[in-house]
Amino acid sequence: MAKRFGRIKKNNPSKSVNIREIRFIKHIHFIGICGVGMGALAVLWKKKGWKVTGSDVGFYPPISTHLKNHGIEYYAGWHPDKMGQPDLVVVGNVAGSENPEWQFVRTEKIPYVSYPELIAQNLIKENSIVCAGTYGKTSTTALLAWILKNAKFNPTYMFGGLSLNLDMSADDPENSQWSIMVGDEYKTSRWDKRAKFFFYKPTHLLLTAVNWDHADIYKTEEEYLNAFRELVKMIPQNGLMVACTDNDNVNGIISYLLSPIGRDMRYEIKDTTKIISYGKNSDADYRYSEVKQTKTDLSFKIMLRDTCYVINAPIIGDYMAENICGIFALACQIGVAPESIIKSLLEFKGLKRRLEKRGELNGADVYDDIAHSPLKAKYVLEALRNIYHTTPSPLLHKEGATPRLIAIFEPNTGNRQREAVPAYANAFAAADEVIIPRLTAIKTRVGEPKSLEGEQLAEIISKTHTNVKYLGNDEELVNYLKQKTRASDAVVFCGSHGFRGMIEKIISLRPPLRP
Repeated sequence: MAKRFGRIKKNNPSKSVNIREIRFIKHIHFIGICGVGMGALAVLWKKKGWKVTGSDVGFYPPISTHLKNHGIEYYAGWHPDKMGQPDLVVVGNVAGSENPEWQFVRTEKIPYVSYPELIAQNLIKENSIVCAGTYGKTSTTALLAWILKNAKFNPTYMFGGLSLNLDMSADDPENSQWSIMVGDEYKTSRWDKRAKFFFYKPTHLLLTAVNWDHADIYKTEEEYLNAFRELVKMIPQNGLMVACTDNDNVNGIISYLLSPIGRDMRYEIKDTTKIISYGKNSDADYRYSEVKQTKTDLSFKIMLRDTCYVINAPIIGDYMAENICGIFALACQIGVAPESIIKSLLEFKGLKRRLEKRGELNGADVYDDIAHSPLKAKYVLEALRNIYHTTPSPLLHKEGATPRLIAIFEPNTGNRQREAVPAYANAFAAADEVIIPRLTAIKTRVGEPKSLEGEQLAEIISKTHTNVKYLGNDEELVNYLKQKTRASDAVVFCGSHGFRGMIEKIISLRPPLRP
């Protein structure tokens, strides 16, 4: 049995520690606290009564505002002298080998964990729902948490985003028997290259889609697919997998799970994991159809055998119909009444930075979305084009203007690698204009290939798009939008970073008065 002890002495060996071994932790410090997952956990540990501090290279809304509202102490930059005397440090992926705070942790032999380890040791319950996939995992986790909370399942949950319904992005209520976690395939930490979702031991898996992503971690598509194959192998014999069979790679993973290699020959044929399918295809167990989207609402139908359920939600993004269908299927399978699910959907307001309307510029709607890959941007742009090109505003007819969709795009680190270049072909076809801003600086080790810069990315996208600009000066980009945007347009910022306050600068501009 593991030895239990009080406050850690600084001369103990520095190690990735099991937090259950520490009885009287009072101070946790998060290196990289402004990450959406790290910020969620920081707020939860504050609720648990611990002193919580954190640092990051920079702080941007909405996470910085969320931390401030919950009384979290944080500072910009890496300053060991400001860390105080933490009993445990949670080390984010932002901490490179030369990070002064990370070096201080090891020198001073302070116990540390990655945030997936923190979750695994404290939040995973006997019924462990993991929402995984290339896209849709955060939205599905947040919505499932909302549905199960309303259905009195008393769920523990964590997702990397800010829900407009739930005050916290992570919670761990007493006597919880269900956990719902966002299953991220990105690496766990600097010292552990495994995907984060391996720590969450799913008994129930929602698999949305699998399309090669994070080329900085998975150098080939096969490496990426293998991570998901290993994930589905973790589901127990009496577990549940709910999967979108509109996705070819998901179908391949299901076939793998059912094969002798994937199933493990110890399993009897009659006792395999239960697999429920969803999607548009006619063979799916839960089929959705008749999707209708306006600027404020989404509606569609779900068929389960001969029963039809009418779904309405006050959100935008027609791709959310697919996500909601999967959520509906999983919730029904674990015993939530369809009527309860439908009622919760009617009340669901969405997440910040998921096609979030931030305001207006010259009468045009301005949106913010975390879509940081070409595939995610593609779905966001198609959703907006379907709204603005099929249901234009009355101003369109009054002014005789054609609506335009203007996209400002910054990819994440993985989608700035050369391996990701093929994914950009035709990804921005739904946009009338694409603008690449100055990209966030990325440190590379000696001998590693350099990441794509803004001018290079603009050139790559321009191979399949006729209207692409690189505007490397923020003020120039803001002024360009001020001058060119019309009332019939829509502007969307897509990327995981905060765009250095550009959104706030343009939405503060009031549209001109009209006679």
